[in-house]
Amino acid sequence: MEFYTPITMPKAPFQFSHRETIGLMGSCFVENIGQILEEARFNVDINPFGTLYNPASIAAALRRLLSGQLYKVEDLFERDGLFHSFDHHSRFSAASADECLTCINDRFIRAAGRLRQTDRLIITFGSAFVYTLKTDGRIVGNCHKLPERAFERRRLEVDEIVDDWIALIPELITVSPDLRLLFTVSPIRHWRDGAHENQLSKATLLLAIDRINRAFPERTAYFPAYEIMMDELRDYRFYADDMIHPAPLAIRHIWQRFADSWLKNESQELLKEWEAIKKALEHKPFHPESEAYRRFINQTLLKIERINQKFPFFDIAKEKAIVQTKGIR
Repeated sequence: MEFYTPITMPKAPFQFSHRETIGLMGSCFVENIGQILEEARFNVDINPFGTLYNPASIAAALRRLLSGQLYKVEDLFERDGLFHSFDHHSRFSAASADECLTCINDRFIRAAGRLRQTDRLIITFGSAFVYTLKTDGRIVGNCHKLPERAFERRRLEVDEIVDDWIALIPELITVSPDLRLLFTVSPIRHWRDGAHENQLSKATLLLAIDRINRAFPERTAYFPAYEIMMDELRDYRFYADDMIHPAPLAIRHIWQRFADSWLKNESQELLKEWEAIKKALEHKPFHPESEAYRRFINQTLLKIERINQKFPFFDIAKEKAIVQTKGIR
């Protein structure tokens, strides 16, 4: 008997592996999944503009990367002793314009170069609500705690999102011909919008993604992270203390559902072997001088050598050096 309602995972039209270059952009949920991918040694680039929540700002960031246009002083504004960019998360803010621009443009240059080599792009929409500057009508990626009176708040229409992304995707494919895009909707509820408004926002995002996927059936797909959280994990024990964000256990569950369907067999096999090595690296012996521990070290080195032979593209030279310092084979 099932005690929860499992989400039926659609057949993945494409998959992910350690051999691909992967980009991730969007809400803080994409950073959760991106961190797991990074720890699993996938070749990832996570949120080069910082966390972005709405589809318009994510699309604008990708277009800026495609253009290669660096940021200038006139793209910044100063408030309370810090310089900010409306396109970026506050992690890029700094006490001087030069420092802020250096931080933004160094990251931008790396991301722009990688985008042209990207094989897989994970996009997570968080909210359909946007804030536009009253001075010029521009949608901002981050309000940086400016007064609400500086902005107009509205919900994007489905058609706006669809038109924007249907125009953008061919531009991305032009520079990266093998590109595939996986869309998700963040399971994090934007409670400040209100319960009903949050549902309308998520519904807008879901409808837009569905239409985008129907326009590019060979290039795009949808991973139901939102549905997994709402149905499979429909219990507050799967939420963090704020009762809004997914708890680490929930994130791991969603990751596992992703891995089971979207990772190639080669990467799934690799991760099982890598997990055993990680546990060995974390092991803290009571008697490091013992013969038993030396055997343990030698066995771990053998596992590392086997994984190197089977998956030569998987770089664990650093871990091998760490193990070698712990014992003599």
